[in-house]
Amino acid sequence: MAEKVRFPSTGGPALGGAVDLPEGAVRGWAVLSHGFTLGKDSPAASRIAKQLAREGIGVLRFDNLGLGDSEGDWGDGSFSRKVLDTAAAVRFMEESGRPVRLLVGHSFGGAAVIAAAHLAEGVRAVASIGAPYEPRHVEHNYDALLERIEAEGQAPFLVGGKALTLRQHFIDDVRGADLHERIRTLRRALLVLHSPTDDTVGVRNASQIFQAARHPRSFVALEGADHLLTGRGQAARAARVISAWADPYLA
Repeated sequence: MAEKVRFPSTGGPALGGAVDLPEGAVRGWAVLSHGFTLGKDSPAASRIAKQLAREGIGVLRFDNLGLGDSEGDWGDGSFSRKVLDTAAAVRFMEESGRPVRLLVGHSFGGAAVIAAAHLAEGVRAVASIGAPYEPRHVEHNYDALLERIEAEGQAPFLVGGKALTLRQHFIDDVRGADLHERIRTLRRALLVLHSPTDDTVGVRNASQIFQAARHPRSFVALEGADHLLTGRGQAARAARVISAWADPYLA
């Protein structure tokens, strides 16, 4: 069962989300950050959240600016904005009496939750799935547009039938993001999940994240999974691993 929610973004426009409520005894609460342009209802985000809820962990998953049920213009967003809005989601949950101890992020969202943990004092554990070591890795999605954006300041960006606008400030923001330092100084338990055969974000990214991290840190290879976790049972498997690993940090 999912509870529809809305809360203010860092810049003002309301963000739409869903809280997948725990089944049975409540073990804890989490916030999940979706991939680059995927949204809270993408297969990976929704299946992970629902499986965690079956395991007793309630999860808020929300649409980033201008996507799905959220207001605003996606083109006004950035990696930094995604990080700040993830921290805002944690505060929203805490203000509703649901203290968040776990952050989960998929792909681009995996990088965002590592950075957002620094802004969320109560968070004790972070799990990244198929995350890039450098946020600028997303440039492979729009490298053909870079010349036009640098000349005109923006360009139309079509993703999965969605017409978005990509602006220069987004490119500058991801290029300036230093995830290495955020990982090194995380001071929270970190679980890195990655498929060895991920051909979108190569597994070398997981190695770099793991090597930059300090203990407690763990790595799990999602054998046979694709980057979007679209295969049967792939997202649920990742969620079950996260659930078992996060248990000591949820109390």
